Amino acid sequence: MRDRILSLLSGQKIDTIPAFSGLIHISVEGLEREGLKLHEVHHDARKMARAAASTFKLTGMPSATLPLDLCAPAEALGAELNFYEDGRLQFPQVKRVVFESTKDIGKWVTGNWGKGRIPLICEAIRLVKEEIGGEVVISGLLPGPYTLLLYLCNLPNMVKEMRKEPQMVLDALFHLASFLAEIGKIYREAGADFITIHDMGGSAGFVGPSVYEGFVFPSERVLIEKLPKPRVLSVCGRMDKVLSLLAQTGAEAVSVDEMTSIKSAREAVQSTLLFGNIDPVGILWRGEEAQVVEAVTGAREAGVDAVWPGCDLVPSTPLRNIQRMLG
Repeated sequence: MRDRILSLLSGQKIDTIPAFSGLIHISVEGLEREGLKLHEVHHDARKMARAAASTFKLTGMPSATLPLDLCAPAEALGAELNFYEDGRLQFPQVKRVVFESTKDIGKWVTGNWGKGRIPLICEAIRLVKEEIGGEVVISGLLPGPYTLLLYLCNLPNMVKEMRKEPQMVLDALFHLASFLAEIGKIYREAGADFITIHDMGGSAGFVGPSVYEGFVFPSERVLIEKLPKPRVLSVCGRMDKVLSLLAQTGAEAVSVDEMTSIKSAREAVQSTLLFGNIDPVGILWRGEEAQVVEAVTGAREAGVDAVWPGCDLVPSTPLRNIQRMLG
């Protein structure tokens, strides 16, 4: 299946519709089997690698994704993270913003990044590659530039600047796009087979079509242009009003969630690969096995090129439902 997925991502026709993910897909059962706690896997390359490989080992899912959170680039720019060491089953989040204005970002990004866990993540990618890289595809996970900007900048100020000084905000997004591209290249060099850009904060369903078209889309296009192929753009929420723009980002594949019609997306993105759109909460986490089978069948019949969860898996997702997604 690894070879088939790589062929698909390279633009070749394959004889099946695979099920895998480029988003985070670890489980509580996998962590328990490895004797791991979620908060500790972010600080140790071997533990991170064991966590990332655990879903394949328990279910046969032919993929692994690293890192296991979206905040590593923000941390590399100086953000302090909350790793929820109190035991809550939460992925890391930024504690407080770094910048009061988008005008401060360009100069800082140029000369001050290099902190945080990027080297540790690269080592984890190498370890996963050594252990199961012959059987799975490895996704290097990045936030989109707009999502990263939300992690870094004072939101009320950012919104004001988007109205009054839109070019300044765009410049900040382009700087972040270049920064993220450098990280993506490092992940590929470490052994990732492709890069997934998860621009969850920049969904047109959340920010509106005009903000998506004016700010999110241009920065996604710059990032994708600078990244090595293959590249998957993952977008959340209702994207119906901007579907025609997704293929114009330049990504080899676009992944949508359950709020976007696969039929409409298929018509809009045309020859661009389309992945999705299994509901990770209502179907994979809370649903019955028969509902998972029905959702997967529906996605395939509607025209997906690969079955993907619409977003990161809830860690409590039952392994039996993951197995049903795989078919």
